[in-house]
Amino acid sequence: MQICIILQNISPKTKMKNVEITNDKRTKAARKASLLIFLVCGIGLSSWAPMVPFAKINLGLDDAALGLVLLSLGAGAILTMPFTGFFINKFGSRKVMLVAAVMIAIVLPLLLLTNSAWQLAAVLFIFGAAIGSIDVAMNSHAVLVQDKYGRHIMSSFHGMFSLGGLAGSIGLGFLIKMGLSPSLAAVSISVMLVVIAGSQYQYLFAKAEEKSVDSFSFSLPTGPVVALGLMCFVFFLAEGALLDWSAVFLQFNRNFEPSMAGLGYAVFSVSMAVMRLTGDKIIHKIGSSKVVLYGALVASAGYFIAVLIPWPGAALIGFALVGLGAANVVPVFFTAAGNIPGIAASVSLPAVTTLGYMGQLAGPAMIGFIADAFSLPIALGFVGVLLLICAFTYKENK
Repeated sequence: MQICIILQNISPKTKMKNVEITNDKRTKAARKASLLIFLVCGIGLSSWAPMVPFAKINLGLDDAALGLVLLSLGAGAILTMPFTGFFINKFGSRKVMLVAAVMIAIVLPLLLLTNSAWQLAAVLFIFGAAIGSIDVAMNSHAVLVQDKYGRHIMSSFHGMFSLGGLAGSIGLGFLIKMGLSPSLAAVSISVMLVVIAGSQYQYLFAKAEEKSVDSFSFSLPTGPVVALGLMCFVFFLAEGALLDWSAVFLQFNRNFEPSMAGLGYAVFSVSMAVMRLTGDKIIHKIGSSKVVLYGALVASAGYFIAVLIPWPGAALIGFALVGLGAANVVPVFFTAAGNIPGIAASVSLPAVTTLGYMGQLAGPAMIGFIADAFSLPIALGFVGVLLLICAFTYKENK
């Protein structure tokens, strides 16, 4: 879930000021615990990807109906996130993280036990609310850990989220391949999530150790904020489309077995994780403009390869290219949003982030409508076209 990048809107060249630099055992323990919470969020969210085809078949949904149902996941997250800041201020981020993790674990198996589209939409709404809450809380906590270290370490947290995406999408499919029913496989993952979150709770910073967290505010975007926000929408959409539709595409358009359909999101996640772990160095070496241009071109090529070449392996190669290309583009957009002349970062960043987040969680519903009207390959190819537009639009704006 990449809403977290708003808390990392600092250029790699920008020095951190007014922070207490420490590497004591308490801070190191908090960092390790934070990394594992990011892992929990990644596993929880990505475990849904290989479950989508099962839900589609069980409920007899066409692409349009499935797209509409998927919209509820985004709605749950978007409506909950503004309130998460209040709960963090009142109870502390670690309590919010624990409650959200437990909620994810409870809801995950229920996604396969619904009997109607309305039930699935309701459960997805709660699932999205839990994902959105843990996302905000874990990044609020990660910023504090980074302040304690006095240097940029946020990429390591984002990389762990992507590794969780790999573990979740492959893990559930592997458990099904080993003979477990989809529901029992989901329960097994849920138990693991609770164990990880519960075991790390004591190592996370308590409320008394945290800084006051500002309320999350959202402003109506204008001018360059709109341009950056729309481009963020596209790149978040490119990721959200693979979360919700890659397994469906692989199973129904490339004849993958249901237990292996999660491989698409898995290869996307691991390629994105690798690039994020080296992101700061890449941006520093070639510059932000080239990162956007080359990244968008690579991600666009990945979508085109996946949908135009019928060989099943081409889809996996294409999804991997999407991860490689898109990994470091959004941090560039947020850095640019925080430095728009005449507009305070407190106004531009929440607006750009909200538009982007809507792309990741609400955009896949749009993919469903396009797929129903034409086909799923055409819908995914449309995302590739949008990425091309972003590549050259950002270059011209520079």
